[in-house]
Amino acid sequence: MFGKRIRLFSLFGFPISIDLSWLILAVLVAWSLKSTFANRYAELANNMLWAMGVAGALGLFVSIVLHEFSHAMAARANGMEMRGITLFIFGGVAEMDQEPPSPKAEFVMAIAGPIASVVIAVFCIAAAQVGSVWGWPTPVTAVLAYLGWINAALAVFNLVPAFPLDGGRVLRAALWYVKGSLRWATRIGSSIGSVFGILLIVLGVVRFVAGDFIGGMWWFLIGMFVRNAAQMSYQQLLVRRVLEGEPVQKLMHRDPITVTPGTTVRQLVDDYIYQYHHKMFPVVDDGHLVGCVTTRDVQQVPRTEWDAKHVEDIAADCSGTNTIAASADAMEALSKMNQTGKSRLMVVKDQHLAGIIALKDVLQYLSIKAELERDLDSKQAGHKEAARIGGEED
Repeated sequence: MFGKRIRLFSLFGFPISIDLSWLILAVLVAWSLKSTFANRYAELANNMLWAMGVAGALGLFVSIVLHEFSHAMAARANGMEMRGITLFIFGGVAEMDQEPPSPKAEFVMAIAGPIASVVIAVFCIAAAQVGSVWGWPTPVTAVLAYLGWINAALAVFNLVPAFPLDGGRVLRAALWYVKGSLRWATRIGSSIGSVFGILLIVLGVVRFVAGDFIGGMWWFLIGMFVRNAAQMSYQQLLVRRVLEGEPVQKLMHRDPITVTPGTTVRQLVDDYIYQYHHKMFPVVDDGHLVGCVTTRDVQQVPRTEWDAKHVEDIAADCSGTNTIAASADAMEALSKMNQTGKSRLMVVKDQHLAGIIALKDVLQYLSIKAELERDLDSKQAGHKEAARIGGEED
């Protein structure tokens, strides 16, 4: 979902980051607000109008952080781990690595965000009203009023029962509670989310044709995002159900290609990189994993020093981003690959290299299992149909 992210700060242990795409939203909001305020308060200076626009954009930033922070705190209270909060062009998201453990946990986590937005809306609107009575400067009350109404709008929009919006998660929690099937509930919620996304796309096209180019394009893009996110959410659930509980050791290569610390850089390039076409190789010394070496490490060494430099001179400690415990499951490995951008992980057991798991191995396993389950489902359906026909003939 995200491209380049910038970490800003931590809030109660949750890393707060912004995707670079959010800067586009911030500029659009500031520019749009400046134009709106200029129409309503023509007597104000241009610099003041821009200051109000920037203040409104910053206030929106804080509002979205508090909305997502509420989700994160509710998730933590229900035993779910959150990786952090990231703001991007369509708002923000509290990132979690697992599905909620129960319908109640899903409901509490989902409803926490809209409640936070409603509280912010009430506070800002009340403050704007009080400020008007007490004679606060117009720029202050105008920005507060904007933040109040935009938070109210965010709460209403997020409560639409279309997954993965908050309202869709509330609906999924209710369906999950009634039916007892998270998969079924997610499929229904995602289908509604896809339809809602299409409606937003159509609305965007209508507004674009009517002459509202910016508004039309904005609704079109939001619709595309909602539709894609709805479809991806169901697919991710299916993937998670297949991979969770499947040990990494089941999918890994048990005899990976390794290099020793004494290997020269030239030998590494000629005998390993060019021959096996891997971008990362484990460095093993007497059976112990001591690090890893990558093609990026090789690029830092001048070609004239390839014979003099050894792997031990350029290898790095890869225990954080490039390794995973042998006791982990395949879903954890896939999540780590997604977080770090690594396509291969070293599987470690008691400081020894147990094997290598690659993204292509995980995808191949998914493909094979999906094909087998389709065949089994078809056979089961055939057996049921045969039994039904046999019963009718009797």
